[in-house]
Amino acid sequence: MELIVILFVLLVLLASIKQINEYQRGIKFSFGRYSGMMNPGWRIVLPIIQSYQKVDIRTKAVDVPDQEAITKDNVSASISAVIYYKVVDASKAVLEVENYFQAVHQLAQTTMRNVVGEVDLDSLLANRDAVAERIRDIVKKTTDDWGIEVISVELKDIILPDSMKRTMAKQAEAEREKRATIINSEGEVIAASNLSKAAKLMSNSPGALHLRTLNSINDISSDQSNTIVFATPIEVLKALEGFTKKK
Repeated sequence: MELIVILFVLLVLLASIKQINEYQRGIKFSFGRYSGMMNPGWRIVLPIIQSYQKVDIRTKAVDVPDQEAITKDNVSASISAVIYYKVVDASKAVLEVENYFQAVHQLAQTTMRNVVGEVDLDSLLANRDAVAERIRDIVKKTTDDWGIEVISVELKDIILPDSMKRTMAKQAEAEREKRATIINSEGEVIAASNLSKAAKLMSNSPGALHLRTLNSINDISSDQSNTIVFATPIEVLKALEGFTKKK
């Protein structure tokens, strides 16, 4: 009889030993009431009287699938994101919310659509980090009561309709054409200013215009494949005529 009792006690003891891994925490219930948190190692959980639930405290990544959202300027966009979070209070994660993983997933989807609706398309594309930080702050306010810390939110992709992509391409092309026109006009202004200075300098220097004309004729004469009609001032012709007569 004593042997049977000893064996029974040993079986109960073996059945009561539960292992909590280093990356886990255990939530113990006694007669259905929360009675404490179990740290990593071997812990005793009495059968029938007590029960427990393991909670993984490692950082988790929630992949938020493509969400159709409309920006503040009424542009439809499909947005996907990743939320990184971890459990910092295992007791709250079990007692305050039924399924914290599903709750964070649903909260992230709703928050992402709401935040995107508060910004226009240009801000969404240019300030993705700021939008992601805004989503994180809103989600964090709710998850703090669940014992969950939201580490970061990253926007993975922003997909726009094809018509909007074509419109943005036209806008970028027009912007580049505008910049090219401005640069070209600025160059013409600089060139005109330099030509004006050169003309004033030549007008104040006797013979400078003649020398410039002769230099241009010399440059053109190197290409014999073209016939060029060059207007030459009469003063230059007279000078050349006098030079040839002397010879």
